[in-house]
Amino acid sequence: MMISNTPPPPYYAVIFTSVRTNDNEGYAETDALMSELALQQDGFLGMEHASSEIGITISYWRDVESIKHWKDNLDHQKAQIKGQKTWYSQYKVRIAKVERDYDFLKK
Repeated sequence: MMISNTPPPPYYAVIFTSVRTNDNEGYAETDALMSELALQQDGFLGMEHASSEIGITISYWRDVESIKHWKDNLDHQKAQIKGQKTWYSQYKVRIAKVERDYDFLKK
């Protein structure tokens, strides 16, 4: 996975931090589908994942309205319900406005 190539700020970040259960049935397939569907959403800018004891997914969005449309997506809602019932023992969603960013690339 690469670091997302986001546009100049401002833009928004949705930070999804989770603790998984031991039930993994269907998780990988749903995760792949959600990533693919997010790519198709207007206003989606990119996504980054990390996991160990906790999972962290950060998705980047043009504006708050784009985030709302993603939350209202029917397939995404089904995945949220399945996640609450099966895959997650805990999660937290944070929405933040990115006002500044900078990077480094070793050449």
